[in-house]
Amino acid sequence: MTTAVSAPSQPDAAPRRPLTRRDLRTLGLSALGGTLEFYDFVVFVFFANVLGALFFPADMPDWMRQLQTLGIFAAGYLARPLGGIVIAHFGDILGRKRMFTLSIFLMSVPTLVIGLLPTYASIGIAAPLLLLAMRILQGAAIGGEMPGAWVFVAEHVPKRHYGLAVGTLTAGITGGILLGSLVAVALNTHYTPVEIHDGAWRIPFILGGVFGLVSVYLRRFLEETPVFQELAERKKVARELPVKTVLREHRAAIVLVALMTWVLSTAIVVVILFTPAYLQKVFEIPAKLSLQANLAATFTLTLGCAVVGWASDRFGTRAVMLVGWGGLFATTYLFYLGLPGTPESLVWSYALVGFFVGSIALLPIVGVRAFPPAVRFSGLSFAYNMAYAVFGGLTPVLISVWQKVDVMAPAHYVAGVAVLGFLIGLWPFASRGWQPRA
Repeated sequence: MTTAVSAPSQPDAAPRRPLTRRDLRTLGLSALGGTLEFYDFVVFVFFANVLGALFFPADMPDWMRQLQTLGIFAAGYLARPLGGIVIAHFGDILGRKRMFTLSIFLMSVPTLVIGLLPTYASIGIAAPLLLLAMRILQGAAIGGEMPGAWVFVAEHVPKRHYGLAVGTLTAGITGGILLGSLVAVALNTHYTPVEIHDGAWRIPFILGGVFGLVSVYLRRFLEETPVFQELAERKKVARELPVKTVLREHRAAIVLVALMTWVLSTAIVVVILFTPAYLQKVFEIPAKLSLQANLAATFTLTLGCAVVGWASDRFGTRAVMLVGWGGLFATTYLFYLGLPGTPESLVWSYALVGFFVGSIALLPIVGVRAFPPAVRFSGLSFAYNMAYAVFGGLTPVLISVWQKVDVMAPAHYVAGVAVLGFLIGLWPFASRGWQPRA
């Protein structure tokens, strides 16, 4: 399939125009919605222990309760590919805006429902089954939201601000982790464990659901992307199943996005999500200090995403990939080899490696350009979500097993994927993107 558009890498007809107020509104609403939706998705993990105690029998062994709670959490990841493929399919056929709004609706309602669910003591086995069903809906929603947000914003902004816009959007999405962490800290500061168990745990889910529904309303004011409008006018909207076209004609793009997703998922799962528990268990660092250091790293991660986006516009994608992933390699060993260190060194070294984790913004910058407009949503969503389900699911298990024979396993694994990212930066296709046939 060939699709003629005005620019192969980023399809804006006026690449030299500045960011307009409409562009800024689109970016702002998209980033806000991404923050709230990702918050809704990750807040579960911050209250996993409480949910396990409330939604499973009291006489169940702790290890079994923890395993089943984590299984429900993992179900959200397993649902991502299916949700992403379905939402992206209709995004390529019916339009980006409709699916962009649907994805946040599908996230907000289950999050609100979780906050209102009766516990096991009230309705028995139906409680964990309903919790599982809501988690599956959340996974389906996030599978469509992230690729949809990247495509939506990328197709709105002028070419010279493409990287900054996508990077800023990614910063907004990762800001959901920061928001979830801040809410968890605030809740544990203002309520006792007994009060949280008795009902305060519902607050972050209810707030997330309500704010998400507000974002659904606000997204009504967004406009369809110029690229999809042009495709519809030219009758170039995908006529066959978009994923079928992607699998037949864009295998190199699938490989590229899948490999970069491996890098992204490892950096997020290991450095941001896994490391606080690792610090406490392996180096006996107090929980309060490890969480404070993690907050610093999550903040610099958010900042790093925006900086990486700006730098890709200014210096080119290849240069930023080489510096970004090279920096992640160096700061990873600087951080992990320096443990436990002093409280000050822990915070600043964790913040430094967190900044280079912000290089994950390179995935959407490269990935959106890797597919032609007619199948862009489906191609990015399929490759990203399938790879994330595999690598995001296997990474915690791999690290846990590897750590038993080498305490530096997290450092070696993150450094290894950083090398992979650096090598991808040398692949011409990564910086050039899809090119229309002459």
